[in-house]
Amino acid sequence: MKITVRVQVSAVAEAEDSAQFSEVFVLERDQLTAASAGLGLAEAHALLTSIQKAVVCAQATAAVAEHRLCVRCGRAHRRKDTRTITMRTLFGTLHLDSPRLVTCPCRADDAEGAPATFSPLATTLTQRHTPELVYLQARFAAVMSFDLAAHLLGEILPLGRTLHASAVRDQVNTVATRLEGELGPEQYMFAQGCQRDWDQLPRPDLPLVVGLDGGYVHSSAQTSRRDGWFEVVAGKSMPTDADGVAKCFAFVQKIDTKPKRRLFEVLRGQGMQPNQQVTFLTDGGEDIRDLPLYLNPHSEHLLDWFHITMRLTVMANMAKSLRPPPPDPELPAAAPADPATEISAQLQRLKWFLWHGNLFRAQQTIDDIILDLDVEHPGVEQAKLLAAVREFDGYLRANAGRIPNYGERHRCGEAISTAFVESTVNQVVSKRMVKKQQMRWSPQGAHLFLQVRTRVLNDDLAADFARWHPGFTHQSQPMAQAA
Repeated sequence: MKITVRVQVSAVAEAEDSAQFSEVFVLERDQLTAASAGLGLAEAHALLTSIQKAVVCAQATAAVAEHRLCVRCGRAHRRKDTRTITMRTLFGTLHLDSPRLVTCPCRADDAEGAPATFSPLATTLTQRHTPELVYLQARFAAVMSFDLAAHLLGEILPLGRTLHASAVRDQVNTVATRLEGELGPEQYMFAQGCQRDWDQLPRPDLPLVVGLDGGYVHSSAQTSRRDGWFEVVAGKSMPTDADGVAKCFAFVQKIDTKPKRRLFEVLRGQGMQPNQQVTFLTDGGEDIRDLPLYLNPHSEHLLDWFHITMRLTVMANMAKSLRPPPPDPELPAAAPADPATEISAQLQRLKWFLWHGNLFRAQQTIDDIILDLDVEHPGVEQAKLLAAVREFDGYLRANAGRIPNYGERHRCGEAISTAFVESTVNQVVSKRMVKKQQMRWSPQGAHLFLQVRTRVLNDDLAADFARWHPGFTHQSQPMAQAA
């Protein structure tokens, strides 16, 4: 038995009693099979496009009708001509008739100098892309390549045109530029007030743990192997409470002019109070060592234990390659000491002192190691190890005030490592920009893209669009495990 389904749209204006009906879709079906059940993808596209066109055209007609009469004298505006504007939506690309009206003569004496003509529809639709279309482009592009996002959106939605990767990238940059424009001015210090004011605040939440680390991205302006990469700083803020929501952030340091403001806004978005304790963990690098300073009066800045042990492990492996000195002809019976064993034992002692926060004894041990290695004619392995130990000595002296008693903190269940930040760098930077999708980036393009990607991973982008466009009600799903 053959079935015919007709879909009609009824548009009723508020000031009119009569409804205007228009048939937008006709569907014919024979007997029921798995292939003929319901709507196919192409039919669904045609139905959505037809309904979208009917709805938007009715809205455009009503918007033009509101400006038919002059609001000052009530005289009808004369129509000069009609042009066409293009409106791109999720369910089709619409070409709307936009009449151009002649300004009423009663406005000729306005001090502002009213234009001779005006277009009500063009004035109303200042943006020619619907917010939800821009949102989905930014959201999809944040977790997959621009080209794949364009193909996926064009496959599942009746866009009415071919969506190119360059168009998706431009929309991402537009959204990121708007987010950057909302960021407040950079400040040297964000901790304001005094202890008396902080004591009057309500009881704060549990401490926040913030980790900072860096990753590297392929550069689009590569001129040599050294210039082939640039650094991206990524971080994560985690509340101690298990029910709290972690937030990630990232920026290109050579481009970003407001890194401290960016970090402060992330912490403030998690409800940070001036009397709340915050623990910052960094790798001790010069580029991010001073970033968390003066953000919170009750903050502590610690050197990450992982990066200490990583350097010690490298030096311990280098010590294994040390060769014993030739025997002394004046002391033939005495066996030469094995430098590999002695240096390895000293490095283990150094690690034990640092684990317990005994920086004084650690510096003494480093001085002893340097004294043992600094000989008149060192071998190649010995010279490399000596350079590494001296570099580690400078590293510890630069971060002397950030070395706590790691053993005590570990026994109390407090954070001592930025292992959670390593996964954040992998999630925010590496998965999308380095590993599976090895495209080259400019520093400016990477910085703008990271602002959108972190907003998507934090599930904050929908709230941004709702703030920009009243009535935007898209409900997003968390994408914490996004590629």
